Amino acid sequence: MTNPLLAEWTGPFAMPPFNKVSDDDFAPAVETALAQARETIAKIADSPDAPTFENTIEAMEKADAPLNRVLGVFFNLAGSDSNAKRQELQREFSPMLSAYASEIFMNEALFKRIETLWETRDSLGLDDEQQRLLFLTRRGFVRQGAQLEGFARERLTEVKSQLAVLGTQFTQNLLKDEADWHMALSEEDLEGLPDFVVASARAAGKEKGLDGPAITLSRSLIVPFLQFSPRRDLRERAYEAWTSRGANGSETDNRGIAAEVLKLREERAMLLGYDSFADYKLETEMAKTPGAVRELLMKVWQPAKAAADADATRLTAMMHADGVNGDLEPWDWRYYAEKRRKEEHDLDETELKPYLQLDRMIEAAFSCANRLFGLQFERIDVPLYHPDVRAWEVKRDGRHMAVFLGDYFARGSKRSGAWCSAMRSQQKLDGEIRPIVVNVCNFAKPPEGEPALLSYDDARTLFHEFGHALHQMLSDVTYESLSGTSVARDFVELPSQLYEHWLEVPEVLTKFATHAKTGEPMPEVLRDRLLAATTYDMGFQTVEYLASALVDLSFHDDESPDDPMEKQAEVLEELGMPSAIRMRHATPHFAHVFAGDGYSSGYYSYMWSEVMDADAFEAFQEAGGPFDPELAKKLEAHVLSQGGTREAQDLYVAFRGRMPGVEALLKGRGLLDAA
Repeated sequence: MTNPLLAEWTGPFAMPPFNKVSDDDFAPAVETALAQARETIAKIADSPDAPTFENTIEAMEKADAPLNRVLGVFFNLAGSDSNAKRQELQREFSPMLSAYASEIFMNEALFKRIETLWETRDSLGLDDEQQRLLFLTRRGFVRQGAQLEGFARERLTEVKSQLAVLGTQFTQNLLKDEADWHMALSEEDLEGLPDFVVASARAAGKEKGLDGPAITLSRSLIVPFLQFSPRRDLRERAYEAWTSRGANGSETDNRGIAAEVLKLREERAMLLGYDSFADYKLETEMAKTPGAVRELLMKVWQPAKAAADADATRLTAMMHADGVNGDLEPWDWRYYAEKRRKEEHDLDETELKPYLQLDRMIEAAFSCANRLFGLQFERIDVPLYHPDVRAWEVKRDGRHMAVFLGDYFARGSKRSGAWCSAMRSQQKLDGEIRPIVVNVCNFAKPPEGEPALLSYDDARTLFHEFGHALHQMLSDVTYESLSGTSVARDFVELPSQLYEHWLEVPEVLTKFATHAKTGEPMPEVLRDRLLAATTYDMGFQTVEYLASALVDLSFHDDESPDDPMEKQAEVLEELGMPSAIRMRHATPHFAHVFAGDGYSSGYYSYMWSEVMDADAFEAFQEAGGPFDPELAKKLEAHVLSQGGTREAQDLYVAFRGRMPGVEALLKGRGLLDAA
């Protein structure tokens, strides 16, 4: 085959041949792989042989392998290094892939074979993992409409196709808004900004083709600008642009798309016999019901709001002391919170940031993984999809475990946020297949020749995404459908959020937080001030997150609104949302919820997982310390290696011995007294 995406990948570690792939290769590769997958599925469904686990369930596991290989490469590029051609292809592929998925789930002959296996499962001699895969396969078919008939069956296929198209459109609108906006700065506008913000602004201006510095909508640039710029007018302009993404009244406006998505999701749930989309979505999660989610979120809302209200009073007084009259506004909060942090904790980000070098924080994440799980990381030279991307081989006791890619810097072709994905997942059905795992972040790129410096929040993000990567690297299951992060949405954030705690271990900071110029370790007094301030401003952080989670839940637990923005306002008013804080993700740029179904009715999952991660790290503290070897083995054995082979609650209880309460979370966020 001349198409490099379809030919056997013979390079080191069977990596995708990025140096041979062009955008023109994707469409024919997807079309060919789709045709092959359809042919294979048809053979399975129409086989004259009686259904067995091997000729039906395992055969289905293998059917999509060539297609998944191509799509793993394409969707990584579409998110991390997009261009006009890739966006066009994404719009073409979305309905094609939705149609293919519907064909499978609505294939009556195929479902009949699965039902036969399900009804005779006790006589098939299946091991635990095979029983789990059979259960999840059948459940997936039922939830995708395999038991529907007539109009309902046809309409559900249409609804899913429309949702796929709308999700792609939402994402691309957001990417365009983020790429198009910038605020040019004069030299006078730079006054009061620390050197690292000035350097990042100059680099951003250069990327935009400007003669001078600029602020873009990259979080790693706009947040420090809001923290440090004394120019209230510029802070307001930047903040409003940041929070107005997807709501600018142009062709990229996402408000109409959000309304249409919510109505289609409600219709999807009704067709399948559920009271609401939230009931449908949460059925497979740990939480199970919207009521359980709301109960958790409201337990945290009241102490978080109390803390935020108290902080707002203090910040307003500081603002008035500066001679600025009126109310504290959202574009004022970070500026005065930063001033207050310096005042109360003697902690200045300009003093802190030189100690948080990107390269050293990567080393820190690797070192912790080595001490906990015996993993070793070695830089490798392989073809990659962008010059900024780095690659490592991951080994343990000489055995190849994974290839890990790090794509850390913001650029106009990359969507915002941070994420972990697998271009290839671990499985053992066709021999030992080890994963290719990618961490993507949006840190501000430094001027050439200078080290990249992170905020503490950036460093936490790096550890967070690497926790997801470990979940992929340490996976040890037979079937790809159960591999790595293929778990309940409100459990998937446990490994990532738990791994963040190792950044706070004093000995880790002492060893790896070294000054970019002097090489000296972070002074103990600065380290202690940093750790003492880790719960600083937690009222603000918790309120902005919870507001988004509660709006998401209300969108999907009630009748779909004609005007999502009106519904958003109603929910926030009922909560008593502080006027100086806005949702972390307003509806028009709430990609977690509207770019696809992934976190719809599920944005709460970060907090659900946090209940467990706070409790899990306490287990290390109660044992021999953060690097206790026996507890690390238990964590790998019962959580990180197991993927979705068991119910999430069973995995956690196997590790910890019990399920936790909310107290550890409130304690970890410094909100226990406010409760």
